[in-house]
Amino acid sequence: MRHSPHFPAGFPHGGSHFRGGRQGRHPLHASAAGGRSSGFAGHRGGPDGFGDGRGWTRGRKVSADDLQLMLLGLLEQNPSHGYELIKALGTLSNGYYSPSPGMVYPALTYLEELGYATVEQAGAKKRYHLAEPGRAHLDANRERLSLMFDKLRHIARKMEWMRQAWSGEPRETGPEGEDLATGWVEEYVQAHSALRHALLKTSGAAPAEQRRVAAILRRAVREINEPACS
Repeated sequence: MRHSPHFPAGFPHGGSHFRGGRQGRHPLHASAAGGRSSGFAGHRGGPDGFGDGRGWTRGRKVSADDLQLMLLGLLEQNPSHGYELIKALGTLSNGYYSPSPGMVYPALTYLEELGYATVEQAGAKKRYHLAEPGRAHLDANRERLSLMFDKLRHIARKMEWMRQAWSGEPRETGPEGEDLATGWVEEYVQAHSALRHALLKTSGAAPAEQRRVAAILRRAVREINEPACS
């Protein structure tokens, strides 16, 4: 079943929001050992973020700690060369976040120095493996890593949704009306956008109104999380 693409009310759109899911690369702003930020060109208008949980904005950076943790998470799945890790992050995010070698290789060197990763040398190429201390570090940060990977997957879906809308391609839907490329249904996207708009309207509200909204959101969060907890 196919539907003509359109933008749900309030869903971010416009030429400045989507340009094929690619972004410029910035130099590493601090050494991987420094725990600061690695280069990242933020998607304009994106609702997601790493680290402190605030939204990605133009020029938003992924911290070196976040990048290191994601690299360890990928190494847990498969021992990899550096270029394979770069490709994996790009694939996971549909090209939205693809760090440069200048970010990834210093991070890998630092992980090796910490003993979190080991290196298998094959000629000029290095293949990285997760070491037991690295696994212990992952175990202590599972929730944080899961959240970061979930955000990248969410952005991958969002980029594909926007690509279809801008290309004029009809959406191919499944038996329950879900877009086969993203898994999203129109109602989900509409509700997501409506919530963001409602929160924007209350950002300058009086304290009593803010507390009323917070109580509503807490109830909604509990209800959303109930299926996952059952």
